[in-house]
Amino acid sequence: PALRAEVEGKHAEDRNASSADSPMAQDSQPHPLFAGAFSAVLPPFSQDVSELREIPDNQEVFAHNATDQSIIVELLEYQEGVSDSDAARYHFEDVASSNDAEGQSEVLSVEPLPLAQLTLTACTNAWVLTGHQLVAKFNEEARNAVTIHMALFRLPQHSTDMLVTFNDPAAINPSSSSAVGGASLAPLSPWTLADFNRLLCTLQLHNPSIFG
Repeated sequence: PALRAEVEGKHAEDRNASSADSPMAQDSQPHPLFAGAFSAVLPPFSQDVSELREIPDNQEVFAHNATDQSIIVELLEYQEGVSDSDAARYHFEDVASSNDAEGQSEVLSVEPLPLAQLTLTACTNAWVLTGHQLVAKFNEEARNAVTIHMALFRLPQHSTDMLVTFNDPAAINPSSSSAVGGASLAPLSPWTLADFNRLLCTLQLHNPSIFG
């Protein structure tokens, strides 16, 4: 279940704060998240999906301008009954359920993320998970093989699990709309793990009142 953050109008504020930014400027400038309560350096060529469709208040969603890659930042309810070492796997399985990929997902690795590398000092521990899921776009039957890189920041003092998910398609089904759209022929460089890690290491909390 999502944490009900009071961030009315946050997407409009975020767009206004970054409308003058070019893709190159995004390379090093922190981008406001959740109406400025957080910020992080986004990968280049990031499109704020809230400009295209409605996004839940507890999420920030960004898509690559020319590929099917996406990054989702979520504020979720802290899972008190789940141990720190199992929490990332718990959220991965929850994502698999949301993607209708139960039985079609696999966890490859789960490792602790050293707190010394982070600017999000409020988290008590952090974990990175890598896995695979077979995911269909929208209501399509064709499933694409997606590599999922997931980072979990645990903030029990705020009753929050903060989840950052990097969806990186590994194989596109020929029947998928992604194949028809020709995303694989995109001239722009796709996001890399280095881009994702930079986002994780630059994530900062500016306004704890977002947690209520």
